[in-house]
Amino acid sequence: MKILILGDGLLGTELANQTNWDLISRTTHGLDFNDLTPWFQYLVKYDIIVNCIAHTDSYSSNPIPHYNINYKSVSRLSDWCSEYGKKLVHISTEFVYANNPTPPSEDDLPFPDNTWYAYTKLLADEYIKLNNKNYLICRELHKPNPFIYDKVWKVQTSGDTVDKIAGLIIQLINKNASGVFNVGTGDKWLKEIAPKTSKVIPPPFKTPFDTRMDLTKLNRFLNE
Repeated sequence: MKILILGDGLLGTELANQTNWDLISRTTHGLDFNDLTPWFQYLVKYDIIVNCIAHTDSYSSNPIPHYNINYKSVSRLSDWCSEYGKKLVHISTEFVYANNPTPPSEDDLPFPDNTWYAYTKLLADEYIKLNNKNYLICRELHKPNPFIYDKVWKVQTSGDTVDKIAGLIIQLINKNASGVFNVGTGDKWLKEIAPKTSKVIPPPFKTPFDTRMDLTKLNRFLNE
């Protein structure tokens, strides 16, 4: 199976480093995710497209770039993958579950906090689920390793450092997982990902204080 990664951010780069899968970069190759049409002749050579591109200005009040990148472009990519028989692996976010009362499973109704980032990521998830028959959606949160910031927010997560999250996503792809998966390493305070960062501070306004997820489906699938 030929696999292609879209996006050279933290996760896309880590996936490529761990696998040697091909990668198209917005910076190096000039990929314009708002208009993938010129790139479809290149994408058609691959069996699996892993989309790591997102607009991640999480708390911006401007909905337009979130809508265009996180939803509109993803829906076009999903339609193209369906038309040409390609599997779409879409990287979503645990922020779709922001501040839910209990760690949700994949079958629970996400109720994201009031950010355009979370809303548009959830819209893309639901579009893919409704219109694509061969997909894998990974809801996750990843941080750099080592943690590069001198402060850490007092929030709870199921996420982890990017190397660990990438490893789980690779396992899912290699085992031909399909559908929606919560991807993480268990409930924790964000501080546990950043043991050398001593200063813990309250999260800024609108930052979700709890994005933990139920990981039963993931752990069961990977241990089968």
